[in-house]
Amino acid sequence: MSIERKAAKGVLWSVVEGWGSQAISLIIFFLLVRLLSPEVFGLLAMANVFWAFMNVFLDQGFAQALIQCRKLEPEHLDTAFWTNFFIGAVLASVTIASADFVANGFNQPQLAPILKCFSTLFIITSLSNVQKALLEREFAFKAIASRSLLGLFTSGIVGIAMALSGYGVWSLVGQRLTNEVVGSLVLWKASHWRPGFRFSKSHFNQLFNFGISLLALNFIGFFNNRGNDLLIGYYLGPVPLGYYAIARRVIDTLLQLLVRTTSQVALPTFSRLQDDLDQFRKVYYMATQLTSLIAFPIFLGVAVLAPEIIALVSGPQWQASVPIIQILTFSGIVQSMSFLKGPILMAMGKPEWRLWQSLLSITLNIIGFLIAFKWGIIAVTIAYVIRRCLVFPIGQWAIHLVIHFSWQTYLKQLVTPIISALSMAISMLILRGMIVNWFDSEILTIMACSILGSIIYLVMIKLLSPQLFQILLELLEKSVQKISSRRLAAK
Repeated sequence: MSIERKAAKGVLWSVVEGWGSQAISLIIFFLLVRLLSPEVFGLLAMANVFWAFMNVFLDQGFAQALIQCRKLEPEHLDTAFWTNFFIGAVLASVTIASADFVANGFNQPQLAPILKCFSTLFIITSLSNVQKALLEREFAFKAIASRSLLGLFTSGIVGIAMALSGYGVWSLVGQRLTNEVVGSLVLWKASHWRPGFRFSKSHFNQLFNFGISLLALNFIGFFNNRGNDLLIGYYLGPVPLGYYAIARRVIDTLLQLLVRTTSQVALPTFSRLQDDLDQFRKVYYMATQLTSLIAFPIFLGVAVLAPEIIALVSGPQWQASVPIIQILTFSGIVQSMSFLKGPILMAMGKPEWRLWQSLLSITLNIIGFLIAFKWGIIAVTIAYVIRRCLVFPIGQWAIHLVIHFSWQTYLKQLVTPIISALSMAISMLILRGMIVNWFDSEILTIMACSILGSIIYLVMIKLLSPQLFQILLELLEKSVQKISSRRLAAK
């Protein structure tokens, strides 16, 4: 099978995983939001911050090294597996030993037993990292999708059952543990590889030399992605962190649905195109345009309808998260435009470039938080978005240096989506103001604004770029034909 067909099939199953898992996850998530308090979610967010920090040291970039490696040998796999397992056991021991100290540092004694339970996650994750990397390398995203869907479904049942039984934060802990165990079992069943009792120092050095920059990058990336959670939890407490965590979950879910489903396939695809820059640039332009066409209107639409969405799915106790969501949607737009940066730099053998950009990003993030936290969670969120906007052009310049794309051609991909999405958002704001004054119905507001916004968006695309509009129609027509043919074949 050609690389193009493998990539297309990989994207398909990555989309199935992304959309399917997020659909299940969102249903479960909003059910739990209805059953649990902001303080409970804030407490779990604190535990997740510590787990994410320790997890940085688990993989050491070995998974990406296995995917990117041109000639993969059995010694690479065995060495990576036993290294991960050893580090997982060490991290589990360190977590158990330091749980009380960390809980006292946050002034949250109930955090200690949660962290001790989370220590088992390191061992569980270490046992499946190599299997997952192999499946991604071979574009076996069907197995990865099965792992996500089955894990989420099973863990969701466990979490909801425990929440209904009054277990509070332990329902979220049980959900997390169940998801990891089920996911690990599915990966082992899907992968035919089994570890041998071998450890090669030379192969370890090869993997480590590639992964050391990624280890440093992931370490700094932790503070970029989770630094605010850590600082908010320490300085502002679990309740503001709960509101912020819920808002971040909404934005991260949108990013997963809209752009990260394809980023999972991007690294193995770009790794095979690193010697053909003309084709590389074409794929990059296409991915940029398709991503912006989808992401821009979705994020702006959520910003407009956030009050109704939260009131409908979460209840009045979560209204404080609405302005946080609205602000973070602009961060989502910036992230959607830069999501290919990481896979491109890794595919071109430049992981250290991401390291330097992340160092700048974390510096700006700390400075922004220290300036803003005195004014509360809204100011902290604004500072976070400003940091994203400042770092974005630097990341794009790095991509330009490695694949030499044309700035004019790149910016041309964004003109139509930006103008069309802004026109859509303005029309939705006007209609929302009218409906809110006349009716008191979240469902009516969401439906009416979504329909009008979609019409305005498509009309603007047709006016600004008839050729692009025709491409979208052809893609839609092909999708409908494939769905119809599959239904007929099933019958």
